[in-house]
Amino acid sequence: MSFTVALVGRPNVGKSTLFNRLAGKKLALVDDTPGVTRDWRSAPARMGGLSFTVVDTAGLEDVTDDSLEARMRRQTERALDRADVALFIVDARAGITPLDRHFASLLRKGKTPVLLVANKAEGKAGMPGLYEAFELGLGEPIPLSAEHGEGMADLVQALLPFAPKEDEEEDEVEAAPAEGSDLPIGDQPEPAEDLAKPIQIAIVGRPNVGKSTLLNSLIGEERVLTGPEAGMTRDAISVDWEWRGRKFRLVDTAGMRKRARVDAKVEKLAVADALRVIRMAQVVLLVVDANQILDKQDLTIARMVVEEGRALVIALNKWDAVDDRAMALRQVEDKLQATLAQIKGVEVVTISALQGKKLDTLLDSILSTYAQWNRRIPTAQLNRWIEGVLEHHPPPLVEGRRVKIRYATQVKTRPPTVALFVNKPLDLPESYQRYLIGHLRETFELPGVPVRLLLRKQKNPYADD
Repeated sequence: MSFTVALVGRPNVGKSTLFNRLAGKKLALVDDTPGVTRDWRSAPARMGGLSFTVVDTAGLEDVTDDSLEARMRRQTERALDRADVALFIVDARAGITPLDRHFASLLRKGKTPVLLVANKAEGKAGMPGLYEAFELGLGEPIPLSAEHGEGMADLVQALLPFAPKEDEEEDEVEAAPAEGSDLPIGDQPEPAEDLAKPIQIAIVGRPNVGKSTLLNSLIGEERVLTGPEAGMTRDAISVDWEWRGRKFRLVDTAGMRKRARVDAKVEKLAVADALRVIRMAQVVLLVVDANQILDKQDLTIARMVVEEGRALVIALNKWDAVDDRAMALRQVEDKLQATLAQIKGVEVVTISALQGKKLDTLLDSILSTYAQWNRRIPTAQLNRWIEGVLEHHPPPLVEGRRVKIRYATQVKTRPPTVALFVNKPLDLPESYQRYLIGHLRETFELPGVPVRLLLRKQKNPYADD
């Protein structure tokens, strides 16, 4: 991106609404409750021929102690220092407040250029506030309505001077798809992995288990807010990062409590955002408090990840505070065996996010699980495997007749998915399908990732069309 634009202002002036408008997606949580946004988040934006990075920040509060609001303000100041230009947003309908005047004074003294934006300026109700904004000493205010998309052309014109003149975006040219091959699906050559694309990792878990602390420890900076308060993270915060030549996109999510305990509207929005991140992820890192090992909610989240077909790694955090570690590991093994047998062999890594212990081991486990999730098995090997299975443990009889499995091939990866061509797909018992998946996982060493089985009926070439 050519330059960075930070959105700043007091709470509830429409920063997140404008962020979503510029990003072209509903990425940030939006609600009438002040202080919904706590961490700053960024996204690529393209508007009126300009390409830039837009950064949403928490509402500015006039506090400097160690409270949550003060820590939010420090995060905003950190984002502001990194920006090429700031949009100071005021609410034209509410008029200029003492807090607006206070922060306008601070912004005038800062090194980051500032553009004044009067949001919610649609209609006559916003005119008095628009005229009041001149007194802030930040130049002529740009009237717009982030919710309705009015005034965006004026905003583009105001941002033009900050765009590098030589930055000309080239149109992306997609490579023509390769011609089809007569090889079976499972033997199609696997495209080389694009190492320039980051591995998408979602960091999930119950509230206050150390997800944000883990993200900060991995990247080596205070990127997201941490503290003793449960439920601090609301928006899903995405951070691009590189480790040993591999690119990652780490996404910190809100803590997920039992559905019956989620009653606040903002928390419901945050949990829905976390679920969206899980669906978009490639590897899901489930962070568990080692002193409350794999309670019911942890296992519910793990099952959800498996059902979505994502690769799963479990991090037992706060391991330094565990007294009987052997007992704790036995409890983990027993609970996984009893409740998540469908992904036998899931990687479990003991860490201390606060002290930065065993984080390299955790990342190695993530890469190993990601490789298994992308695994492709040649069709010839699959059919030799199915022949051996049928010889030693054929399907049970159904109404005196045996279901015939004729052919096996892998139809996709992410997760590994195998199609079985059978004469009567509906008659193959689920218990036998589970046996096949377990045997397949064991034979081809696919621990810790979902394996899917599709039953297909082979077309009879002699049947009438």
